[in-house]
This record gives sequence, C-alpha cells and structure tokens, in this order.
Amino acid sequence: MLYPLFAMVLLTLVVGIIALRSRVASVKSGKLDVRYFRNMQTREGSTVPERVVITTRCFNNQFEVPVLFYTASVAALALDQVSIYTLLLGWGFVISRCAHAWIHLTYNNVFHRMNAYWVGIVFMLALWIEQIVKSL
Repeated sequence: MLYPLFAMVLLTLVVGIIALRSRVASVKSGKLDVRYFRNMQTREGSTVPERVVITTRCFNNQFEVPVLFYTASVAALALDQVSIYTLLLGWGFVISRCAHAWIHLTYNNVFHRMNAYWVGIVFMLALWIEQIVKSL
C-alpha cells in the first residue's frame, strides 16, 4: 500500500510544481501582480489568469478527497489488513486521480473530469468498506 500512497504524494508534488510555474509565469509576464498572492484577492479591475486559477484549483484538489484515501491506506497498513484487493483499490484510486488531474490541467472537460472524480470516489469508498469489513 506504500507504493500507491507514494504515487499520490508524487502526483501532488507534480501538480504543485505546475501550479507554481503558472504563478511565476503570470507574474513575470505582468498578467498578475505578485501582491495577489498575499491573500489571493485581486485589486479592483484586475483578473486572475485562467491558467493560474485552474492549476491552483487542481493543486487544492489534491488535499480534499485524497485525504480520505490516505487515512484508509494508513489504517490498512497499521492494522496489517493490506491484501491484493486493497492494493488494486489503492492503485485504482491513484489512476483515477491522475486522470482527473490530467483532464483538469489539459483540456478541462467538466464531464470527463467529473467522471474521473466519481470513479475515484467509488475506489476510495470501496477501500473504506473493505477495511471496515476486515475489522469486524
């Protein structure tokens, strides 16, 4: 289970680097004032470049539902309840999150992104149910 966990950490780092590069590029190009990042608010009349919004939102997404995955995974490890099924569910979740991030950062089709999101939810929920059943 450690490998799927580490893969999620790597995904989070990659998305974070992409978000950081987008922010730096927007400041360097003059599209965004660096003061925006003090409290994430624009001055009147200015807008945040769409790429900054998308990459920031994608990065923030890595700290929402994945927290439930991390918790279930650590519980499986701590309770010595890792099975091949647990690993398959873990990898399924990671793959769905990679697909979600890729869709978000590339062509950003909302329906495709939503499908990847809900596939991940199903994997994460199945992982939790598996851990509950094993604990009975």
